[in-house]
Amino acid sequence: MAKDTDSDPIPRHVAIIMDGNGRWAKARGRPRLFGHRAGARRVREIVESCPELGVKYLTIFAFSTENWKRTQVEVSGLMALFKKYLLTEIRDLCDNGVRVRFIGDRIRLEPALVSLMNELEEITKDNSTVNLTVALNYGGRDEVFRATKRLAQDVADRKLSPDAINEETLPKYLDTHFLPDPDLVIRTSGEARISGFLLWQSAYAEYEFIDTLWPDFTPDIFEHVLRNYGKRERRFGAVIA
Repeated sequence: MAKDTDSDPIPRHVAIIMDGNGRWAKARGRPRLFGHRAGARRVREIVESCPELGVKYLTIFAFSTENWKRTQVEVSGLMALFKKYLLTEIRDLCDNGVRVRFIGDRIRLEPALVSLMNELEEITKDNSTVNLTVALNYGGRDEVFRATKRLAQDVADRKLSPDAINEETLPKYLDTHFLPDPDLVIRTSGEARISGFLLWQSAYAEYEFIDTLWPDFTPDIFEHVLRNYGKRERRFGAVIA
């Protein structure tokens, strides 16, 4: 599964909406959290495949601002799973050269979880093999709202002139200000919607909606999707003769 530098280009930044954990578990007669645990294991495999495939940035949608509407049992189980995952994966992620960062509003998250997130960001800050960004309590509209509020506050504080605001200003206030825009957005499980994921950033991204449920999304399938991306003609609004 080695990267072929002479073949079609590989996207530098891939974003994934990891969908289908619950349906995967239901098909096996198991509770939804069983599927979420399987999905968490799959994340590691996909992250580990990135260097060989040539993907430098990987952003994954772990928990949306709308996911709080799920049952208390599922939400509590997910939060416990996040904490366990961060605790068990910290050392291996460091050893594999992965830099981990988080986007989303941390205010509603448990202090213990936020502490782990901060720790993981700190101890991996010098890594550069793969840049893994985890969207946790994230929503695209919420992100733009928070960014606009910060921008407005800077204007009110006279740190920013209204006349200086242009299309390049808002991205500096977004959660993803440290990332390049995604080249490819993948959604698993057959759903053909973006659910508010990276609304501003993915304006010119290519999209791939696939039927595979997330726990079944293997590195080989990932590679196949990346190869399909390489065959696309990206125009960015221009006309190609």
